[in-house]
Amino acid sequence: MLKPKLLPGKLARMTNELIDIVDSNNLVTSQNYKQIAHQEGLLHRVIIAELIDSQGNFTLVKQAADRQDPGQFVSPVGGHIRAGESEIQALVREAQEELGIKPKEFSRLGQAIYSREVIGRRENHYFIVYEIYSEEIPILNHESIDYQKYSKVEINRLIKSKPSIFGAAFHFVWTTFYHG
Repeated sequence: MLKPKLLPGKLARMTNELIDIVDSNNLVTSQNYKQIAHQEGLLHRVIIAELIDSQGNFTLVKQAADRQDPGQFVSPVGGHIRAGESEIQALVREAQEELGIKPKEFSRLGQAIYSREVIGRRENHYFIVYEIYSEEIPILNHESIDYQKYSKVEINRLIKSKPSIFGAAFHFVWTTFYHG
């Protein structure tokens, strides 16, 4: 396995989040720091999860101003999978960090590569997508300013009539996994 590049002084103090760099088949090729992966457009894993209640409603979160897709609704769980971390470990960690819930019932939908330029970086993400089934009320962290429940019918209608209320990554997840 290749050694990661070292981050320069200040950047190294900002984070030490090491992630696995993967190929298009999701096989680990090396490890590096998240910021380097974004600077260089290296493909790496991200866990994404939709929160769905017993009526089939999706809980989406509105992104804070300092996040990608600011002021837009996005999937409530989304975060980098750390080097050596399993999908389930990342799912549980991110759901606790972003929603204040510990998933008990969930299922894996699939995976897809999502790439874009956003807030000065090249995100080249290998999305691994789950559904979490829960009635719990989210406790939001600093990344989100609000949440809203939507039915599938409402999401499909709003994606057509008011697409800008949803973030680009959510559009990708919805069309890829829910055929919206």
